[in-house]
Amino acid sequence: MDLKPARSFHMHLVSDSTGETLSAVAKAAAAQFEHVQPIEHIYALVRSPRQLERALSEIEALPGIIMYTLINPALRTRLEERCRELQLPCVPILDQVLGTLRNYLGTETHVEKPGIQHELDAGYFRRMEALTFTMAHDDGQQTQDLNKADIVLVGVSRTSKTPTCIYLANRGIKAANVPIVVGSPLPRELDQLDHPLVIGLTVSPERLVQIRRNRLSAMGQSEDTDTDYVDLEVVRAETAAARRLFAIQGWPVIDVSRRAVEETAAAILNIYQRHVDD
Repeated sequence: MDLKPARSFHMHLVSDSTGETLSAVAKAAAAQFEHVQPIEHIYALVRSPRQLERALSEIEALPGIIMYTLINPALRTRLEERCRELQLPCVPILDQVLGTLRNYLGTETHVEKPGIQHELDAGYFRRMEALTFTMAHDDGQQTQDLNKADIVLVGVSRTSKTPTCIYLANRGIKAANVPIVVGSPLPRELDQLDHPLVIGLTVSPERLVQIRRNRLSAMGQSEDTDTDYVDLEVVRAETAAARRLFAIQGWPVIDVSRRAVEETAAAILNIYQRHVDD
């Protein structure tokens, strides 16, 4: 077992918008390195010299790598010059992408219009509508209008159905989920769907027992609680029955045993795109 301690470092993220794009890129990059633990400092909505100076004061006190998305030329120049004085790396995250797009499209970007990607456009309202639908159709609720969904996820307890649906909703997908409960029939509406793509989520019995024990522990119950919910043989039968159901229905299946929610959602979106294209 590798017990090498993680090396921590300060990661300063300076943005003239919400900082969501910058944070996502920074986390994805840091995740590629083993044994490192970034200490993230986010400075959002930095749009004035005063706001930038406050960020620079903290950067000076806690030196580290600086990543930024700033449109205002004066703010960019000040940040870059001060980082050079402090001998700290300063990375403009979107510059290379924007430069490539400018060259390819033969047009300029919007000048000094920070946060344009978060404007209340049709896409925003589509995501909000999808999220509202998803929350109303979580865990087998309101099955009478499942046919309005884009995607329906089916699986036994603790196969990440809810967080995956929420992730999909944030991409504008109306996602519902239906649990498989031993001894209880599935909603008859599942057999009457003609619009949504139904996908089965499965997981290895050993991994499922581990997840469920962690769940019990988080709820204040002993991990050694003697219940069918975490009995390995019972769980094996439960997951095998779910797989048989998926095969009978002809639903595509995704094994979530070692997948993060983002990875599961990406796999679902790939299947969904093929479904839509067909």
